[in-house]
Amino acid sequence: MKYGLQDFLGTWLVKEGVITAEQLEQVLSKQVGKESKGFLGKTLVKDGYCTEDEIAKVMAKRAGVPFVSLENYQIDINAVATLSVEALKRYRVLPIGFKDGKLVVAMKHPNDIIAIDDLRILTNFDIQPVVAPDSELEAAMEKFSRANMDFEQDEDEEAPAEALTAETEEAAMRPAVQLANMIITQAVNAKASDIHIEPYEKYLRIRFRIDGVLHDIMQQSRRLHASLVSRIKVMANMNIAERRVPQDGRVSMKIEGNSIDIRVATLPAAFGERITMRLLDRSSRVITLEELGVASHMLNKYKQIITIPYGFILVTGPTGSGKSTTLYASLDAVDRVEKNVITVEDPVEYRMDGMNQIQINPKAGLTFASGLRSILRSDPDIIMVGEIRDHETARIAVESALTGHLVFSTLHTNDAAGAISRLAEMGIEPFLTASSLACVLAQRLTRVLCPNCKKQHELTRDEVLKIAPDFPLDENEDRVTLYRPGGCMRCNNTGYRGRIGMYEMLFMTEQIQKMTLERRSSREIKEVALSEGMVALRQDGLDKVKQGKTSLEEIMRVVV
Repeated sequence: MKYGLQDFLGTWLVKEGVITAEQLEQVLSKQVGKESKGFLGKTLVKDGYCTEDEIAKVMAKRAGVPFVSLENYQIDINAVATLSVEALKRYRVLPIGFKDGKLVVAMKHPNDIIAIDDLRILTNFDIQPVVAPDSELEAAMEKFSRANMDFEQDEDEEAPAEALTAETEEAAMRPAVQLANMIITQAVNAKASDIHIEPYEKYLRIRFRIDGVLHDIMQQSRRLHASLVSRIKVMANMNIAERRVPQDGRVSMKIEGNSIDIRVATLPAAFGERITMRLLDRSSRVITLEELGVASHMLNKYKQIITIPYGFILVTGPTGSGKSTTLYASLDAVDRVEKNVITVEDPVEYRMDGMNQIQINPKAGLTFASGLRSILRSDPDIIMVGEIRDHETARIAVESALTGHLVFSTLHTNDAAGAISRLAEMGIEPFLTASSLACVLAQRLTRVLCPNCKKQHELTRDEVLKIAPDFPLDENEDRVTLYRPGGCMRCNNTGYRGRIGMYEMLFMTEQIQKMTLERRSSREIKEVALSEGMVALRQDGLDKVKQGKTSLEEIMRVVV
């Protein structure tokens, strides 16, 4: 053997029967003179000779410490809080729990005595090292952050000074302050849209809404509830002495350089106040139309529609279906140099260059309707109304579209055809709707399968049609390959990572206009639209299942 079994990891793997001496020789031969030298484990995994789990188990056995799969391990957030983020990065470790008075730490190198001694000094705990697969450890380290994260007030916001004053060293070590900081930081890292803090008789539950679905994140002692609520109220400039009525507040902060807006709402419940926090990352860019997931044939038509000089364009769907994102993407696609674009929103979720964005303030008398009336006196070309909630707003929007303005807005309906009936219910005359409405885009959001862990499976034609009789199958297609969720650290063990839209686009053809004037039902209008080539929401979702973007179960969950 040219190199001999010089590499200790290779030696261990051969002795344990994980790889052969010949396989080790081949890998070592490849590494000579290359940048990959020294990364024997990664090369062995890449070449398919063994898995990360097998390498980690061998290292654990040789070091005499336990092997842990972090995908199936309930990581204790209090353990993570014992080290700063700088220490996590410096030592490439992650505290994951406590056992017999010792701090359990997942490590890449469990025999690193110097690192273990340093960790003992930093945490004041005896250290119990364990070995975890490299990719799981890296993913977990990204997911969790230090407990004593420093928040900076966003200088662009006019928040009261007392709401976000700097904490003293003593205050910064309070458990409630640490817990609040960790919850918010972890939610931002997990790309959560909402945080739910819910008190129960014997414990405090924290949940995150990630990709539209709530996940249990941790349970804490009931004793922390009062101090945690007070801490969050102080941050959001709310009355900490008032616990009997709901309150609303807001805080802006910077977390690791990202500007985050948090809307805080309290609600008195049976066992104390529950808190809901909505997170908006103002540092994130606006998604483009191409990234929304609109099918190419629909996207081309929609791009033509949004370039017309006047008309009414509606985006419909339930709360949390991505309507605002679609409106922002649409406005981003129009020419904002030659056009005067003005929006009236509640709240202004993304700040966009070249647009005049107005935040409504009902207490001061600035509502959607009053804001829209004022906009019309400012020579607009394109108007975006965050949401149509009443007759007055709907009437002004429709009339604006008829008088030479391109108007974008949203409406809460289940499908595209339902928007026409909803406008009629709001008191808009059918002839005004037929004349002004150019397009209705209905949408839902469905979770995307994690590319790292999605699993392939085959179904027969009969099996697929039994689950979804309208599944798009070719005449000669007897078997179909679909994907289902797996679960890994990269996707928080959900099997999904990110979301994509499903769309249904209704255009106001002559036939649809005629049916609108005749006050025909939304069901009849939808049937005609489908006969004219409209793709239904469910059908668009099933197309994405066939493309491997999501699972059949997910579409069944989102669309009836």
